[in-house]
Amino acid sequence: MEIKIETNELLDRLPPHLKQYIKPQNYEQYTPINQAVWRYVMRKNVDYLAKVAHESYVEGLKKTGISIDEIPSMYGMNRILKEIGWAAVAVDGFIPPNAFMEFQAYKVLVIASDIRQLENIEYTPAPDIIHEGAGHAPIIASPDYAEYLRRFGEVGAKAISSAHDIDMYEAVRELSILKESPPPSPLPKGGGVFTPAQKEYLQKIENAEARVEALQNKKVKPSEISLIRNLHWWTVEYGMVGTVENPKIYGAGLLSSIGESVWCMKEEVKKIPYSIDAAYQDFDITKPQPQLYVTPDFAYLQEVLEEFANTMAVRKGGWRGLKKLIKSKQLGTIEISTGLQISGHFSRMIKNEDNEVVYFETEGETALSYREKEVIGHGISRHEKGFRSPLGKLKGINLAIENMGPRDLQAYNFYDGKPIEFEFESGITVAGLNVTGIRNLRGELMLIQFTDCTVKYKNEMLFSPEMGDFDMAVGKEIVSAFAGAADYHSFNLVTHNSSSETIRPRLSEIEIELNSLYKEVRTIRNSEEIDATKLQQVFKTLKQNHPTDWLLSLEIYELVSATDSAFSEEVLDNLLKLKNERPKVAHLIEGGLGLLEAKTKEIIN
Repeated sequence: MEIKIETNELLDRLPPHLKQYIKPQNYEQYTPINQAVWRYVMRKNVDYLAKVAHESYVEGLKKTGISIDEIPSMYGMNRILKEIGWAAVAVDGFIPPNAFMEFQAYKVLVIASDIRQLENIEYTPAPDIIHEGAGHAPIIASPDYAEYLRRFGEVGAKAISSAHDIDMYEAVRELSILKESPPPSPLPKGGGVFTPAQKEYLQKIENAEARVEALQNKKVKPSEISLIRNLHWWTVEYGMVGTVENPKIYGAGLLSSIGESVWCMKEEVKKIPYSIDAAYQDFDITKPQPQLYVTPDFAYLQEVLEEFANTMAVRKGGWRGLKKLIKSKQLGTIEISTGLQISGHFSRMIKNEDNEVVYFETEGETALSYREKEVIGHGISRHEKGFRSPLGKLKGINLAIENMGPRDLQAYNFYDGKPIEFEFESGITVAGLNVTGIRNLRGELMLIQFTDCTVKYKNEMLFSPEMGDFDMAVGKEIVSAFAGAADYHSFNLVTHNSSSETIRPRLSEIEIELNSLYKEVRTIRNSEEIDATKLQQVFKTLKQNHPTDWLLSLEIYELVSATDSAFSEEVLDNLLKLKNERPKVAHLIEGGLGLLEAKTKEIIN
């Protein structure tokens, strides 16, 4: 049965290369245990974060349609998000960084629709709906922050990546999926014997961790995308706002983690005034952060972002920008001084003694654009084997071709339909039949077409007549270089195939039974009257068949704690017993009991 994706005006305008990442939420996949995990985390978070989060958090939960009691549906969220000019989509875990940023530029929140397992209730390295929905969504109710997020997306989508970034993305994605996937069957405790399937599962995790660690330790010059990803991490994910002495939480990673939201407020975590230096501070997604950055307000985030953008190739251009594109081996674009944009896979450049680019090449499909719109007749069908062109001024002439008026062009023999030969200051020569030229909105020539053309540099033939028509880009210099295509319509970008996909758990018979018990308690909670007899039956089965489960006991105790009955005492005794037997979850049980105690005091007062 095909599951339809609910859409709206904001999602309809997304380009196909972003829509390819959108997945149906498939709300029916959420188990009763999933719902209980969401409810526990949200109840704990809202109780605690109301004291330490930015003021827009609690109000934002209401504005964005985030419920404390049940996992939100994308459809419901979108109806409410629309009122503040945003939308949300479900995706499968991590998506490529540039795509993630571009979604933000379109004011669309990317939400990993899966939810962490009960074993990882405090924190998961995999993006999940608790992190994305309960972390990112509420803060965008703040207009200043929402605009920062949108602008960050615009800038980040242009950041140039490296081959190392792609490897790192795939490795982190694989590790996060493995860590969040359930083992073939419950792993033995206290030195038990592992089955071959369990050994294979643990070995896969070990190998994935080793791969991530090796890539993290590899000494490579940080790319633009890695630097801006650092900024994203220390603001959008793990940001604090206010003063170093009295910070408030706004980062989604902190808002969605009941462990780290408490940990981050401790003195052991160093608080640093936010600045562009955060771009050069790496992070480890598998561990709590040893330091965090504090911005005085959301407006200051914009200032630092613009400061960083000024260091990027999208604004600086030049040989460094082109070099980044060549090293990235990814689709990218350069814009030259006439406004002509060349999009493709850049493979070569020639520089002069002043480090100015005097020639460049792409390989494979290339498209030419002007102001983000493909130049008619200059798409990938014309330039399927790449594009090449000299740049700069002509030798012995103080005027660049782009600055020549009609009389200047005539004076230097630039006649349509006439043969011409000229030399650039770099020594590159062009000789051929001038067919026609294309001008920009200012009336400047930005592209000249030649036939029977020869282009030479020193003793090298850069282009010969056998290669077809020669289209020469006109421009003195490269003014911008950025990731992706100038006009996304120019290329077929719907080609994403991740090397790993989220592993969907297959429930065993014992897990199916446990989920049915959770469902029964959920139904009782939502009913008008609490059926104590049914709860006793559920509790009896729980103790017999699932003696280590703590969350359902907590949910049952929540329903009967006010009755001060023998049954409520029995459930409480079981929780206290589990606290002693399972020290790793003792603080979670204690936290849940603390919530009930606080609620009771509130009712009494």
